[in-house]
Amino acid sequence: MSAELVAVVTGAARGVGRGIALVLGEAGATVYVTDRESRAHRHSDLPGTVEDTAGQVNDRGGHGVPVVVDHADDDAVAALFERVRAERGGLDLLVANACAGNALPFAGGPFWTLPIQHWRNMMEIGVRSHLVAAWHAAPLLIERRGLLVMTGYADPEAEVIAGHVFYDLAMTGVSRLARTLAHDLRPHGVTALALSPGFTRTEAIMAAFGDRMPPGGDSIEFPGRAVRALLADAGVARHAGRTVRVADLAEEYGFGDLPD
Repeated sequence: MSAELVAVVTGAARGVGRGIALVLGEAGATVYVTDRESRAHRHSDLPGTVEDTAGQVNDRGGHGVPVVVDHADDDAVAALFERVRAERGGLDLLVANACAGNALPFAGGPFWTLPIQHWRNMMEIGVRSHLVAAWHAAPLLIERRGLLVMTGYADPEAEVIAGHVFYDLAMTGVSRLARTLAHDLRPHGVTALALSPGFTRTEAIMAAFGDRMPPGGDSIEFPGRAVRALLADAGVARHAGRTVRVADLAEEYGFGDLPD
């Protein structure tokens, strides 16, 4: 890793991406915060923009760089990583988190009853965007023997994850993508893995449940603490290709969540 930690966190206007960016800010990192949500162009009623998160990274002691990127636009993604190279000369960490999962209903159902548009939400603005970001980031990560983290969700006990065909396909796809990318990156000193948060109190979850919010759940910063622990682990390569649960990493590394 370089003396100055340089990270890109995609889909970081809110949710898990924002939480990861904030924890990286506490570590003094320069964090390129990407999302299509900006103060000038809102796509959701939920709170959060790239500018907001970048400002919060600054407040934590890091350097937040807001970049408006629609991760369905390959040219915009290419420009992002060209900018990182020009401004910082390299990249230590990519957290591929962009996804349009908020568009999915929280309750699944038979596949023929679900809008086929969810394929795009989960597979194109999800699995594919993870791959495209990794494709552009790989040369930068190789130069610094960096870390590639892709967020997903794994439940080996579930017959169908969340009872939702598109969600199941996407989350299974992220896990498999992590294995494949790790295979190709391992000889070059880069560790790639998938990170699986638990039930997390994101803005979308909080809005959906309102007063019916079940007890417990993780803060959005809990996955960020996992990423920070992975960065500090000289033996992180043992996780290459795995899908690792945040809760398991908390036990392994000895970190906790925010106090209630």
